[in-house]
This record gives sequence, C-alpha cells and structure tokens, in this order.
Amino acid sequence: MSSFEAVSPSSLLAPRVASLLEQLHRQARTDLLRILRVAPFVVPDFFGLRKVDDDRLSRHMRATYLPVSRSQGQMLYLMARAADARRIVEFGTSFGISTLYLAAAVKDNGGGVVVGSELDASKHAKAREHLRQAGLEELTDIRLGDALQTLASVEGPIDMVLLDGWKDSYLPVLKLLQPKLKPRAIVLADNIFRFKRALRTYVEYVQSGTNGFVSSTLEIADGFELSVFTG
Repeated sequence: MSSFEAVSPSSLLAPRVASLLEQLHRQARTDLLRILRVAPFVVPDFFGLRKVDDDRLSRHMRATYLPVSRSQGQMLYLMARAADARRIVEFGTSFGISTLYLAAAVKDNGGGVVVGSELDASKHAKAREHLRQAGLEELTDIRLGDALQTLASVEGPIDMVLLDGWKDSYLPVLKLLQPKLKPRAIVLADNIFRFKRALRTYVEYVQSGTNGFVSSTLEIADGFELSVFTG
C-alpha cells in the first residue's frame, strides 16, 4: 500500500481506482449509440411488456454499459460507509462499475466482501479484470450465472444489497436474500422511474409496511428505492 493510499480518507481517491472509474464512466457515456441499436429488441422486456428471457437479454446487452452514474456511485459508497457494511450483495454486476464503489467502501470499513452476480460470461470476466486493476479483487466474490442460483449460498448477515439487474428478478432476489438480512440492512434498487411498470410489484412489496421494510423512492438519477430491513 502506498503512503497516499494509507492516509487517504477514501479508497476512491487512490490513483488506480480514480483513474479507472474515470475511464469507465467516460466509456459508458459514449455507449448511447449501441444502446439505441439494441433498444427495439429489449424495450418490451425492460418495461414489463412481455416475460423476460434472460438469455435473449444477455445476448443483446452483452457489450452495453448500463452503469450507475458517478453521483449514484458516490451515494453507494457513502451509504455503505455510514452503515459500516462488511457484507454487501449486488445483483447485476455488469462491468463492475458499481462494484468498485462498494468494494472501496468495504475496504475503508476495515474489510469484508462484495458478493456479485453476473449472467453474461464476458461481462463477468471484464468486471473481475477491472477489480484487479483497481486492487480491490480480494474484497469481492463475483459469481457467474443466474442470480437465483449463484446468490442462494450467500452467508449472512448481509449489511447491504444493490439490485440493478433484470427488473422482473428484483423481488425474487430480494425474497431469496431477506432471511439473511441484518436488522437495519440497507436495500437499494435502481431504475425505479424508468421501469415503473416492471417494478411496480417490487415497490409495493417494500413499501407495504407488512413485509419487513420501511421504504421510500429517492429522486436520484433514474430513481433509487431505498429500503431498510426492520426484521
């Protein structure tokens, strides 16, 4: 560890992490054309207009960045730090941009693990490569495959969950992890505004007041549903 990293108040400021995040966010900003090309094939899935076929979605979105924004990433880092999160679960790792923010927080909290799940093999490989470049790989366990299978063996207690994969899987993944959530665990779900129809059942579940959560939709970027597990 360099002297800079040893005294820095945040691992996000370490040169190798900061430069990699800058590069990845820049690449994501230039990805609009690719997203527009595949949109006709995936819009019905994202908006809940037909049953999601994970293989079809993965095939069309294989090379596409769908990352959290820089402001969302900073929020993830700060919330994980504030919660002293040591075990974080992420559904939808993609190229690992959000994972970098979460792993930096876990490192600065004194250690732990971010367990991620990614369906696409090429994205899985890229995410692991990015985490190696940032020097954060040892704080992560990125699993390849269907999240309902790869995350079934995650050990508790879980301090924090990020849901940012295929929208119709948010609620099944949450229910899978719920028995392992630590009291006052934080659950964040992205894209609440854009995929309002597809995520209606999820939002109703966490906002009902009868399923173990208190929850509110934050007007950040495309909408973050912030839920706290009450046990």
